[in-house]
Amino acid sequence: MKNLLFLLHLPPPVHGSSMVGGYISESARIKSTFSSRFVNLLASKKIDDTGKVGLVKMFDFARIWFKLLVSLLKRKPDFCYLALTVTRSAFYRDVLLVALLKLFGVKRIYHLHNKGVKQWSENWVHCFFYRFVFKNADVVLLSQHLYSDIRDFVPESKVHICPNGIPEQVQHLHSAPQCSSPAKILFLSNLIQSKGVSILIEACSRLKSKGISFQCNFIGGEGDMTAEQFQSKVNQHNLADQVTYLGKKYDHEKYEAFVSADIFAFPTFYPNECFPLVLLEAMQYSLPVISTFEGGIPDVVEDGKTGFLVPQKDVASLASKLEFLIKNPEMRQQMGAAGREKYEKEFKLEIFENRLTEILQQIVGR
Repeated sequence: MKNLLFLLHLPPPVHGSSMVGGYISESARIKSTFSSRFVNLLASKKIDDTGKVGLVKMFDFARIWFKLLVSLLKRKPDFCYLALTVTRSAFYRDVLLVALLKLFGVKRIYHLHNKGVKQWSENWVHCFFYRFVFKNADVVLLSQHLYSDIRDFVPESKVHICPNGIPEQVQHLHSAPQCSSPAKILFLSNLIQSKGVSILIEACSRLKSKGISFQCNFIGGEGDMTAEQFQSKVNQHNLADQVTYLGKKYDHEKYEAFVSADIFAFPTFYPNECFPLVLLEAMQYSLPVISTFEGGIPDVVEDGKTGFLVPQKDVASLASKLEFLIKNPEMRQQMGAAGREKYEKEFKLEIFENRLTEILQQIVGR
């Protein structure tokens, strides 16, 4: 049995990499297939700690590196699976990690939940580090659409495709959800402009100008847009009765938000968008999804079948697709059912675990 060291981002921070890291560390399939050791690269203990620096956090960073060094010295892993961050300050931390792994002669497997290599590599310093990091390493991508980001540094023979999966959350829906009147649109993400917050508000304004009845709820934490700025934008478009910011929602409250919704809208143009798990959640709840051509999203949303894909920042196209689904409740149910079926066939957690395990077996068995 091969000895694998997993360097992961583990919860509580709520983002795709940490959620998937949690699934991997808890996977019975992976644990039974490999002699596995798991190290959490995140020093944040709480969601609100993310991005903050302090003495406690610095101590935790030192503890993480000590734990990693002990794992390398005592267990002598054959391979290291690393949830690699490819941009910003965390990338430089991972460059040091890679240097340490190379020093100990450990073969590397990177799982990328982010992108930006192509843009950052325009700087010669970053280009040098990318060549150092990716040399002789295997890379697991969430979608074939994401390969263009690393094409200059990784041959296609070293790339493996493994879409994300999520555990079943729906426990009480045994039939297609009933359509609401007025139709309810749901947006779930932090209030980040590049996630399409203002674009969706402006699309809602167009719907209202046509006399279309709807309710649009935004759920998530504050980002580069505060709650006050959000409300100001809503008031500017005279949408206070139709558009509401509900703040953060977890567990049962989040479940209720999905269950009561009719349409899921996610008009993102976030440059680091790869494979949003929230889209899988929406499909799990049989919601038709409207999103954009960004990252691996075209592998998630089948345009015209499980929802619609619209050009980024295109308010008119977004409003048009929302209007179509609002006026055609039978199409909402049809697309939502197709999305649920796609989730069951492609994005269940056990499918992800089996696929990732097979990829790892293929790599370590060479």
